[in-house]
Amino acid sequence: MERKFYRPFVTRARNFFHRHWQGALHWRDKIVFKEEAFHLLLAGIVGVIGGLVNLFFFYAGETVQRIFLPVPADPVQAAQMLSPWLRLAVPTLGGLAAGLILFWGFRLVGRQGSSDLLEVVVAGDGRLPFRTESVKTASAPVSIATGASIGREGGITQLSATLASKLGQFARWPPYRLRLLVGCGAAAGISAAYNAPIAGAVFASLIVLGNFSMNIFAPLVCASVVATMVSRSFFGIEPWYVVPPFPPTAPLELPWFIVMGILCGGVSALFLQFLRGAKQQFDRVKLPIYGRMTFAGLAVGVIAVAGYPGVCGNGYFVTNAILHGHFESVADAFPHLSGLFFAKLVATAITFGAGTVGGVFTPTMFLGADAGALFGMTLHHFDCATGVPVGAFALVGMGATLAGTTRSPLLAMIMAFEISLDYSLMPPLMLACVVAVLVSRQLHSESVYTEHMRLKGLSLLRETDQAGAAMDKTVGDLMQSPVTPMRETVSLQEIADRFLASPNNFVPIVDAQKQLIGVVALQDLKEFLHDNRELAGVIALDLMRPPPKCLTPGQRLLDALPLVLESELRNIPVVNTLAENRLVGSLSRAQMLAIFSEAIAEKSKTSR
Repeated sequence: MERKFYRPFVTRARNFFHRHWQGALHWRDKIVFKEEAFHLLLAGIVGVIGGLVNLFFFYAGETVQRIFLPVPADPVQAAQMLSPWLRLAVPTLGGLAAGLILFWGFRLVGRQGSSDLLEVVVAGDGRLPFRTESVKTASAPVSIATGASIGREGGITQLSATLASKLGQFARWPPYRLRLLVGCGAAAGISAAYNAPIAGAVFASLIVLGNFSMNIFAPLVCASVVATMVSRSFFGIEPWYVVPPFPPTAPLELPWFIVMGILCGGVSALFLQFLRGAKQQFDRVKLPIYGRMTFAGLAVGVIAVAGYPGVCGNGYFVTNAILHGHFESVADAFPHLSGLFFAKLVATAITFGAGTVGGVFTPTMFLGADAGALFGMTLHHFDCATGVPVGAFALVGMGATLAGTTRSPLLAMIMAFEISLDYSLMPPLMLACVVAVLVSRQLHSESVYTEHMRLKGLSLLRETDQAGAAMDKTVGDLMQSPVTPMRETVSLQEIADRFLASPNNFVPIVDAQKQLIGVVALQDLKEFLHDNRELAGVIALDLMRPPPKCLTPGQRLLDALPLVLESELRNIPVVNTLAENRLVGSLSRAQMLAIFSEAIAEKSKTSR
């Protein structure tokens, strides 16, 4: 009786399961914790790291100033309070101390991989060396707090990206995820430094990763927002710039901003030329790093003593004064601002060329604000555009000069908007930014971020005429860890053991510098399998064939397709550059072909 009682319920349950099992699987797939959600979680963690790094730099700078100055203050205010000999001594001693930290620190940690953000993304596997960055982090606050003409945002961004990369390295994540973490760290650093979450995400997307797809942009936004909230809400760090409200620009005044865009494009190109020239001059002089940085500090001190203490530090104190029109009431405002412009230009170029750790974002906006104010004062002198305040010209100048220097008008527009939170200046700002980029590009071929990359032979092509998500991806977006390489001195027995334990049909052979010098294929061992000779003396160098054609992380998948089709390897080696040939990863041939098959199938569906 009991069986008969339960049987209808069991039958109904079985029938219900048969009817709805596919729907249950569908909901299970939706509930599964997908990779995109995991990346958002990681981005939130990186955002917290970025906010804490900003806090660290804030208090580290204050601590250094307590050592070198009577009271902590902005470097410009401190220089104005100091006597002439202290105004000269403080940046000089600061440069010497920061240089000694780099000199002895690098000798202590030894040679490591590249610590350049763009290089590890464009031509690397996303691994930033922590020990190298820790030395730079120890040096940066000393330079900035003692008046070096360099931006604090560079150190914040670099350390945030390095810690994010180290998080991925501890977890042994693949290169594509490490590169994303580096981008999230850069976004968090810029956002925390400038209180500009949108600009931080756009900076990492356009400048660092070169990819605006949603899978990439969403984690960058998440990291930026969290970093900004940590810095501003939890620790109360105030924004660097405080911009007064400006009246809307009349349509008849817009042409003046086109002229201003031309001016700022010229300023951008001039600034880039000065940075390149200073770097080349210092490279010719065989001085240790502490000697160069001491000279840079001395140069800043001499300029400050000569009557321009405004060159000290990153420049946001003077920029705020220009935005609020404090220089307009000074009798000799135009000559002073003109002298200050060239003084800051020279001081920043020398500081940067000497190898001081920091960024040029803030000095760039200083020069733009100064140039914009000079332009506005000139127009007012001739009774032109009198309805536009000089501070408004300064703000547009900041954005336009930043656009010309970075070659990213969208980034500059968003940065200027987030700094001012004033939409009324967006139309003239947009005009000036795009004109500045066009002019700067004609006068100087590279941006502040691409020049050193081109010198190393690295391609930074970010545009494509092809449509489709698959066409927009690069090798670095799919790159996995390399097939574990072996040294050229390993024995035949070790190579055979590797093949027995690995599904790969080849083993890459590298030298001490991890340069790919050849490969040993499984079939290369056949002639030795039935050989009774003594094989103890046979090493990889005797067996290997020349290295195959390799890919680089910056190559687009469409450009890499012919090589993939031609290759007989399951995992194609990826090297940092074809010239250096250092092994950094591998690309699965099957995964690559599957992506293109899906893209072709999707294209076929849409064309029907």
